[in-house]
Amino acid sequence: MISPADNVAGTDAPDLVAQVAEIFSPTGPFSKSRNFEYRPQQQEMAVAVAHALVHQQHLLVEAGTGVGKSFAYLVPAILFAVARHKKAIVSTHTINLQEQLFEKDLPLLRKALPVEFSFAMLKGRSNYLCTRRLQKALQTADSLFTSPELNELQRIFEWSKETRDGSLSDFEHEPDPRIWEHVCSERGLCTPKKCGFQSDFAQDDRVCFFQRARQKILSADVLVLNHTLFFTLLGGIEEEPEGGVLFKNDFVIFDEAHTVEQVAARHIGVSVSSGQVRYNLQRLWNPHTQKGVLASIGSGPRVQLVADALQHSDEFFTQLEGACDDLAASANPSGTKPGNPVPDAPPAGSRGPDRPWNVLRVRRPDLIQDTLTLALQRLRESITEQIQMTDDKDSGDELAECNRRLADLRHAVQTFLKQDAEEHVYWVERTGRSQRSLTLSAAPVDVADFLRHRLFGTATSVILTSATMAVKDATATMGRTNPRGGSGTASRSGTATSSRPLATGSRGALDYVARRVGGDKSTQLQVGSPFNYATQMKVYVAGKMPDPRDPGYEDALVRWIEHFVRQSHGKAFVLFTNNRLMQQVAGRMAAFFASLGLECYVQGTGTPRAAMLDKFKENVNSVLFGTDSFWQGVDVPGEALSNVILTRLPFAVPDHPLIEARLERIEAEGGNPFSEFSLPEAILKFRQGVGRLIRTGTDTGIVVILDNRVLTKRYGQAFLDAIPKCPVEIV
Repeated sequence: MISPADNVAGTDAPDLVAQVAEIFSPTGPFSKSRNFEYRPQQQEMAVAVAHALVHQQHLLVEAGTGVGKSFAYLVPAILFAVARHKKAIVSTHTINLQEQLFEKDLPLLRKALPVEFSFAMLKGRSNYLCTRRLQKALQTADSLFTSPELNELQRIFEWSKETRDGSLSDFEHEPDPRIWEHVCSERGLCTPKKCGFQSDFAQDDRVCFFQRARQKILSADVLVLNHTLFFTLLGGIEEEPEGGVLFKNDFVIFDEAHTVEQVAARHIGVSVSSGQVRYNLQRLWNPHTQKGVLASIGSGPRVQLVADALQHSDEFFTQLEGACDDLAASANPSGTKPGNPVPDAPPAGSRGPDRPWNVLRVRRPDLIQDTLTLALQRLRESITEQIQMTDDKDSGDELAECNRRLADLRHAVQTFLKQDAEEHVYWVERTGRSQRSLTLSAAPVDVADFLRHRLFGTATSVILTSATMAVKDATATMGRTNPRGGSGTASRSGTATSSRPLATGSRGALDYVARRVGGDKSTQLQVGSPFNYATQMKVYVAGKMPDPRDPGYEDALVRWIEHFVRQSHGKAFVLFTNNRLMQQVAGRMAAFFASLGLECYVQGTGTPRAAMLDKFKENVNSVLFGTDSFWQGVDVPGEALSNVILTRLPFAVPDHPLIEARLERIEAEGGNPFSEFSLPEAILKFRQGVGRLIRTGTDTGIVVILDNRVLTKRYGQAFLDAIPKCPVEIV
């Protein structure tokens, strides 16, 4: 464990940069810890973060695996936040990293650093129980809930007397979401005045769990949250905080920053589903159960308006699905998009002979007649009258919150049908477990402009870091002659492990990510990994793989997977880009795995992702078949993962409207969609997949590439150049 740093200068030291450099030096306070290992890359990154914070600059840092980047940004962030009375916002993509920071790294640094600081986890308010709303729900339970729902409400009540923090994560079995919606914290219903520490409710009962969490959040020096919540909050802030992004006087650090663009795009825009509309209407009145908020206040006249709105909703979404079926049927299944942005890719929104549409781009306004929003508005006006007539303030507040939600839904439907937002793309998607819910979405084609203003344009520092953000200029490698076919060893320079700082505004390997997220003027820094990849990792490339469209492709895939799984006797990730192909190959190989005594875990067969990963870690004689989510954010150190097999270069097929629209925009501006978007995105994901293998300084293993395009295509060398220097053998 790291020992307390008693001899480090205090937080009022004039030079934070020098202080941080000393902490991470070979003779600094951390060096007294038994498990400390001086890493110049870690020290350089920490100093760069400190410099950016002191000078209110933005910074992009690629830090190779093993650098220890969480400490490299946490130490300067904590010292700076305490000294300058600021709040450090640390955002991650995965729950695993979020928990590591909150449960391990920050508690350790609280003991090690010479300053006192507080930290908290920031969750969405709907994760927390509002004890005042629970009390109200219990009082009106008969009019709100059916008999089975009453049992669930009672279970939540019993849990509320024992829970530590009152959040969903403290449940052994999460409650029915329909019941939880009536008792969780909601804007307008759960406020400091109503159920906070100084409220009348708090004098007679316990302070609401969310208000307790809110107090910790507001006073914390460091807040940890995930990208999804960050961009949900960012998109909902109407007035920009003074000197900050989410809070007054804050600064932001994004770890796992390679996912920032995709998460921001999903949560900066409009989304409304048929399930949301139905749920919010039935919250007021459910014709089947004859329960709801209106029943609790005896408002019979409004019930018919809810029933009318439900009918209009069903008709609207039925008509919408029919219109989408017509659009999909009229699409050209064999057509290709201009510029052929991705090799062998079908056009977005198309439907094959055995593939019904599940996401469909809508390119024109008024796809169908608006038969829904008028019914919602009539209901809202009637509820407003009811609020004015209601003597019970709590019931009035509950109705007001229902009305606010109906207004949001109405606005979202109108926005989708009008399609009047500039530079936005619109699409319809089948969602839910049974794919029976329809979701209407609109999002900006390019989030860079929004983030350039709302994130990088604020008077504070924004720092992005990841192990994979660099993409070399692929056009330089596309003219090379690559080695082809046969067995032998390919020589290559590989990614350098030396540090490469770049001045503000200069062009470099991080420039692609910087432009995509609006951080064009940020300082860039690359620090390499301390691992010795030349001895820890070897890459095999299958030189004669058939084309995926060839009849023998699947046979060859099975044969090579068997060959390399035997070589490591399991202990392998087999990563796919196509779920259907993965399931077919897994089925064909079941007998093979059984013959070797290997367990094969296949994503999408019923076992939750986290549980499947835990089983793989525990059972060293196992293989895991995974798709998208296993290419990144998965950490399996040690012998359990000694073999990563990449079945295909991870080009994103442009069958999602957002990707298609980005490609179209690049082409419209005279660019090359393939080299400017598809290729760099594939390289970043490829680097993530390769990065699953070596997680510690003692890990060893092989990476297998079952896609000979790295050898036969002009762009292939760009993939090999993007991974650390190590032996490469063509088989």
